[in-house]
Amino acid sequence: MADQGGKQRDRQGGQPQAVRITTAADDPREDQKRRQKRYLWSMSLRTICFIGALVVGDNIFRWILVAGAVFLPYIAVVLANAAFQRDDDFTMAPVDPQVRQLGPGESAPRAS
Repeated sequence: MADQGGKQRDRQGGQPQAVRITTAADDPREDQKRRQKRYLWSMSLRTICFIGALVVGDNIFRWILVAGAVFLPYIAVVLANAAFQRDDDFTMAPVDPQVRQLGPGESAPRAS
């Protein structure tokens, strides 16, 4: 979850969450290619549905194909615009800011 400053917050909305490289976004060009390919496949399926509705004759299957030809553009646009988000399912252990995480270090011997 992001706040107004764009910093990632933990799921409870508390401390800022570190950005891990495993959740970094893909190259925008690769993402656009993937979306275009998804859209092309959906529109190809729509064209097949439309031609199939003309060829199949007058029965229930025709209306199923017509419905596919009508609703596939909406589905294709939604799928093409869906952003791919990585999640490595890693959660940090909760930290109490009042408790020190590291104890005092060893004193170095003083040179005399």
